[in-house]
Amino acid sequence: MLLNVSYNDKSRTQKIDTAVGKPFSLKERWALGGIGSPKLFITETSMEIQNLLILDNNLNTCNIEIRPKGIIVRFRSLLETYGLIIPYYKLKIYKGDLAVYSIYKDHYFIKVKSDTKAVQKFFKKLLDHKADNTPTSIEDL
Repeated sequence: MLLNVSYNDKSRTQKIDTAVGKPFSLKERWALGGIGSPKLFITETSMEIQNLLILDNNLNTCNIEIRPKGIIVRFRSLLETYGLIIPYYKLKIYKGDLAVYSIYKDHYFIKVKSDTKAVQKFFKKLLDHKADNTPTSIEDL
């Protein structure tokens, strides 16, 4: 789900917490070695996200926050902050072209550059966390 997360709203916060879990505590963040990504440069997006990004002339960047049951991809357009809330069971990550990661959820997608070691290390941490926390599917039983 794509939401405007610029302002605090109890119903929106509850909806996000239901989908991807409450934020990690400070102790858990420390144990994980951080839960946020470095600045990610967007190369390509789905139409709904692109329509938001073209409203201003700023450099298109985003960041990812790891939650217990999913991730939140945040980006800015004009003076608003938007979040793409993705539970782990709907998250698909592909390493396509050289130094490009693609993040998919249903009909939304964001492609980001992975030209630094910090970005590649973050995506490895994200994939490991997803593997540990994704519920088993019916085919695995």
